[in-house]
Amino acid sequence: MPRIDLNADLGEGFGRWRLPHDQELLELVTSASIACGFHAGDPQVMLETATAAARRRVTVGAHPSYPDLLGFGRRELDASPEEVRAYVIYQVGALAACCVAAGIRIRYVKPHGALYNRAARHAATADAIADAVHSVDPALVLLGLAGSELLAAGRRAGLLVAAEAFVDRNYEPDGTLTPRSRSDAVLTDPSACAERAVRMVLDHVVIARDGTRLDVSPASLCVHGDGPAALALLQAVRGRLGDAGVDLAPFAA
Repeated sequence: MPRIDLNADLGEGFGRWRLPHDQELLELVTSASIACGFHAGDPQVMLETATAAARRRVTVGAHPSYPDLLGFGRRELDASPEEVRAYVIYQVGALAACCVAAGIRIRYVKPHGALYNRAARHAATADAIADAVHSVDPALVLLGLAGSELLAAGRRAGLLVAAEAFVDRNYEPDGTLTPRSRSDAVLTDPSACAERAVRMVLDHVVIARDGTRLDVSPASLCVHGDGPAALALLQAVRGRLGDAGVDLAPFAA
């Protein structure tokens, strides 16, 4: 039976602000990438989210970013590889401590937003992230875009790596994600996204924005937890995968 992990970016509130569906999303995913305080999240939100994931036996990963709370980590900063390495060590360490307090272990690391996109194409940034992850715990899995510099860097660092695909984001012909500056970057139709997920898993293909057919072999599918349609998307994707005979299981148990 084919199997796939289903992940979402969670814990992306801070202070008095909370995203409305985190608890419901945790009932649908098999892995949760938890914000670590630089683009969203704070100590209380991180601990609460890790504890809630532990109760539901959801695998937890760190979701580090540039220090960009105002821009939600989606603005690229002119940070050196040395700065990026320090950012990632700091954030992964903070979430790892929250997970210990919640009675679980962090299992993987997935960069967020602009840092994720830069690491997909920029080898020095990718190497800095991979080295940071290895320095904290060489048993952690590095999750990133299929065919990216980040996954290549993870392999060079001796880490286990896993490729993910996005059911709610458009792709460019070169396999990168469509920039969010474009109006068609984010996909919101639950039915269309669910069918897209099945094609990714069973046919190993995704259609880019211009119609180009791209080969993908993901270990995990991502739905962004901060989107207004996140709950409906995850419900549709999970249901359609089940109907297609796909088993859901974490990639980094």
